[in-house]
Amino acid sequence: MIRFEQVSVRYPGAEHPALRAVDLTVPEGELCLVIGRTGSGKSTLLRAVNGLVPHFTGGTLTGRVTVAGRDTATHPPRELADVVGVVGQDPTAGFVTDVVEEELAYGMESLGLPGDVMRRRVEETLDLLGLAEVRDRALTTLSGGQRQRVAIGSVLTAHPAVLVLDEPTSALDPPAAEEVLAALQRLVHDLGLTVLLAEHRLERVVQYADRLVYLPGDGSLRAGAPTEVLASSPLAPPVVELGRIARWTPLPLSVRDARRQAGQLRTQLQGRTAEPPHGHRPDPHAPVVAEVEALTVRFGPVPALRAVDLTVRAGEVVAVMGRNGAGKSTLLGALTGLVRRTEGRVRLAGQDPATLTPRQLIRHVGLVPQQPADLLWADCLAGECEAADADAGAAPGTCRALLERLVPGLDDELHPRDLSEGQRLGLVLAVVLSARPPLLLLDEPTRGLDYAAKTRLVEVLGELIDEPGRAVMLATHDVELAAAIATRTVMLADGEVVVDGPTAEVVVGSPAFAPQVAKVLAPLPWLTVEQVTDALQVLP
Repeated sequence: MIRFEQVSVRYPGAEHPALRAVDLTVPEGELCLVIGRTGSGKSTLLRAVNGLVPHFTGGTLTGRVTVAGRDTATHPPRELADVVGVVGQDPTAGFVTDVVEEELAYGMESLGLPGDVMRRRVEETLDLLGLAEVRDRALTTLSGGQRQRVAIGSVLTAHPAVLVLDEPTSALDPPAAEEVLAALQRLVHDLGLTVLLAEHRLERVVQYADRLVYLPGDGSLRAGAPTEVLASSPLAPPVVELGRIARWTPLPLSVRDARRQAGQLRTQLQGRTAEPPHGHRPDPHAPVVAEVEALTVRFGPVPALRAVDLTVRAGEVVAVMGRNGAGKSTLLGALTGLVRRTEGRVRLAGQDPATLTPRQLIRHVGLVPQQPADLLWADCLAGECEAADADAGAAPGTCRALLERLVPGLDDELHPRDLSEGQRLGLVLAVVLSARPPLLLLDEPTRGLDYAAKTRLVEVLGELIDEPGRAVMLATHDVELAAAIATRTVMLADGEVVVDGPTAEVVVGSPAFAPQVAKVLAPLPWLTVEQVTDALQVLP
């Protein structure tokens, strides 16, 4: 169905080709997972399938790419629209209408399909992706995860033979991600759809993959069965890493496979205590950094938060979790004063954020939003970093040093809009962290980040909360991130706090929000591979 023959892609000014002499065949009815670090060429590979590379992105493509027998060199994207459906990293960038149902129908209208066919397919897609309840909602009122499901649905209604997805679950909560991936698997198995999917959160999707394609970043690729590729890949989900250190054969790809082999490991760990994330044990008497009392926020008649009480102390990393639309982003927005509260009280070190000027506010709180590009305005990385240092009153080079730790190797002259989603996120994190605010708020901070970048982020946050008077709040669907860094987890549902406690206690008891290691080793309170590794190193 998809064939790459000696394909190379080089962009103007790039030191190395994004793809180099690539040969790859993806048969009909196969789910092919593409993995690699941020900037390794995954998006280039995906965009070459429907001709976006090089027809719209520029660069030089040599070799041959064919899809369903059509050569992308002679068939631009508009002539492949009936065969290839594409969902990019930013789902909102592809929206052309205002309402969910209209967006689902738009692609079919462009293809000239009959009205009765469009109606039937819209209904099928609403049910398939769990969007029936928001069919009449404006796209601007949806949560990030709901928007991503609409973007996937708008492509599926056209019934393409090939579906190309760039990080389709990055903004979804765990149950919603499982629903989308299960739907894709049904389409692959029952209808013979060919899916090419790039994803950083391998723990969510690797068990569904028929084939794995690993891009090491030098332009080449390695393709094969998932267990074969992951045996030596530096990128692997926690369940595979656990299998490596426990020397399980074959390597497990799912929690179910791992639990079948974990009996001896559970026995070894019985009676031992897992160290808290990064060794942090919050002080219940530490200074209060942020305080929320009876906070209620309404958007028209819709309550987003309902009488929320929350206190954050220095030294804490608080993960705010819950389904899409539970109120996580609203809570972070209220803490910055950007979201107007209907009732209640918010204080940052005793001050109301709504009364602070922007220059005063960045000294109290820093927010990295879901769309990090909203904070970027300069025409090069160097300009963004210099402006961040000036605004924060930091020493020159502070922001650039943080960026190098988060996303190493970027050229100072690169335009921020030319970066991948993960690279842009790293840049915005560096910009916000330059001010070293007492309270750092991160809204889906690992969206677009590979495992290496996520590890570096955890290290930076760990160093941040080691400093006196610092605290971090994360609104996230990334259960592995929460397990690695959060000392405390708050679960929201319909705008209300339903659980608030130590991370190990909260997530171990949650089938939906537990990390892979916790599921494998349950009922033992182990959350991360690092905790298990440390324990095994000291066992007699």
